[in-house]
Amino acid sequence: MEQYFSATQKMEQEVMFPSLLRGVFPEQDGAAPAAGGPVDLYERYQLLKAIKPMVEKGLASTNDQSPTGTDANTALDECADRNLTERLSHHVNGLQQVLTDLTKNTKALTRRYSQILEQINLSEDQSSS
Repeated sequence: MEQYFSATQKMEQEVMFPSLLRGVFPEQDGAAPAAGGPVDLYERYQLLKAIKPMVEKGLASTNDQSPTGTDANTALDECADRNLTERLSHHVNGLQQVLTDLTKNTKALTRRYSQILEQINLSEDQSSS
């Protein structure tokens, strides 16, 4: 989770002109392929920015929940406890995979943005010579 927040923060700090990402499609080296067809990096940037508050809000709401009374816990039998544990484990693994994919996409987008800026700087250097 910390890697996701770190990658997102770095993306937000580095991507100063998101419009440079319009019409640029991700390289498949570190990014997960788009499910609904080709999506340019600008659309992916907007998506990643929109997802971040949802992840933060979800994390905050999980931390804010207070534990229920012990009577409810004692009413559960071992089978139900095992089922809850398995379900929780399944969802945590799914969340881990989603966060890993989001982190890869964020890092790939930031890396590609840096490459675009380097190309712009090189072309400006060559035109001024």
